[in-house]
Amino acid sequence: MSAEQPRADVDVVVIGGGVNGTGVLRDATLRGLRGVLLERNDIAFGASGNSSGMIHGGPRYLTKSPHVTYTSCLDSGHIQRIAPHLLFRVPFLVTAPAGPDAYLRLSTYDAFFEVYDRYQSLKRGKRHVRFDSAQMRELEPGLVPTGGGVSFDEWGIDGVRLCVASLTDAVERGAQALVGASVTRVRPDSEGKVRVEFRRRDGSMGELSARAVVNATGAWAPIVGALSGLAPEVVRLRPGKGTHVFLDRRLTNFAVITQAVDGREVFLLPWQNMSVLGTTDDDFYGDLDDVVANTDEVRYLVEATARVFPAVRHARAIGTWAGVRPTLHAWGPSESQLSREHEIVDHSAHGVPGLYSMLGGKLASYRLFAEEMTDILARRLGARGPCQTHVLALPGGEELPDEGALAERHELSTLTTRRLIYRHGARAERVLASCADNPDDRRLVCDCEPVTAAEVRYAVRHEWAESVADVARRTRLGSGPCGGMRCTVECGRLVAEERGETPAWGVQSAAEFAHAALRRRLPALGPAQAQQEALTAAHLAAEIGWLPAEPTARVRS
Repeated sequence: MSAEQPRADVDVVVIGGGVNGTGVLRDATLRGLRGVLLERNDIAFGASGNSSGMIHGGPRYLTKSPHVTYTSCLDSGHIQRIAPHLLFRVPFLVTAPAGPDAYLRLSTYDAFFEVYDRYQSLKRGKRHVRFDSAQMRELEPGLVPTGGGVSFDEWGIDGVRLCVASLTDAVERGAQALVGASVTRVRPDSEGKVRVEFRRRDGSMGELSARAVVNATGAWAPIVGALSGLAPEVVRLRPGKGTHVFLDRRLTNFAVITQAVDGREVFLLPWQNMSVLGTTDDDFYGDLDDVVANTDEVRYLVEATARVFPAVRHARAIGTWAGVRPTLHAWGPSESQLSREHEIVDHSAHGVPGLYSMLGGKLASYRLFAEEMTDILARRLGARGPCQTHVLALPGGEELPDEGALAERHELSTLTTRRLIYRHGARAERVLASCADNPDDRRLVCDCEPVTAAEVRYAVRHEWAESVADVARRTRLGSGPCGGMRCTVECGRLVAEERGETPAWGVQSAAEFAHAALRRRLPALGPAQAQQEALTAAHLAAEIGWLPAEPTARVRS
């Protein structure tokens, strides 16, 4: 829609393509409301795609915010029901340090998790188990000697895939999604509606008229508030940066929790086909569109983990990711003590009736947050019918295909079909549909993950991917040990072909992804890895005619 075209009237405009925004759009569409979603960057660009990837109850919230633990566990059970292909069990270990007070500390852990067990049935988790020091070493031989420990259950998920599935379902049911649309102004009009003006990536302007507008932009919420003419104190957050380091393989069978130098809990987590160290929690005042880990944060996580699992110092770190939590504002508490509750602000009292802001929240209870927001919209707009997002499967969440039959039918490896089914569930066959006309689409573009040419094409055609970086966000292409060296250029060629762009455009998209990936890797590189990084950069220079300005300027000692 250009600026000259008639304004489009809808029931709801949702601003933000993260887990809350896509969740609200799906719920509103299921209740019969006409909705449009506007996303400035890409689906799950912010915290939703850069979190720890856990649908967990959060035992650390149990003592001060038991409601957060309850709702997170409750929603975890719902998410398992609607997207069973996306979740995977992650058993955790909490170790008691060896020493004279080990027995007392272990008994305290045992009692605490006895309480947490009361919530486990909500999310199909196993009850905790108490282990002595010998049993702990048997479970995880890489642990330092301990005074024992306890296990408890959580669930992992790919947050980007969750957002893409929610948005796909909403659009297939009649909603619209405009990715790459930056909101420039939100204002009430004389007809009792709200006008949303936006700019597309090509510079053209558009405008929507809605009966209600939802600001679901996470850490960007105060910016949208300012564009709506609201005073700074009306939409206020205390954004917290969370950094993760990922390693090239799974080092443990269990996730291991330990304490950092400042007493915060951090973890070593087996996540999909790699290991993750996480996470920091620091007040963030920087550019929300350019959140990158730094060397100090990496060192903080490595040193903390090495206290209980020394081998992590010698593991190969292949990258980092960082996101910003939209934490509710409070003056005084340390970052890790801030509330993980959520709230909805009705801006009628602030001069913008029909505008709502979703503040706070966490990935594990996104569906409930979206339900609460949609309940308000339904009452305001006269929509009927109950929420169904906890019972209706997301796309792919239906009965899963037979892994072996799929592999045989398309002449793919078991690993390739397994990862494809994880990401797409029942729609895996649909992803491979292009192979019927083009058998070459069965080939692997990315060996590390793995990702086929068919899946790259599918991401562009059906999942709003417009660049190599977008494809990587949806498939984890280029995130393996090779750093994208083997797949980036070929992915760029496929994206360019699907978009009708020139080969040079595809090379440029590949170069932009390679540069961004290098920036994320540099803080995690040790001296021994710097040499390998130089070889990777040299290969990319030969392949796409590109060299980073500072290929190995910052390394971890």
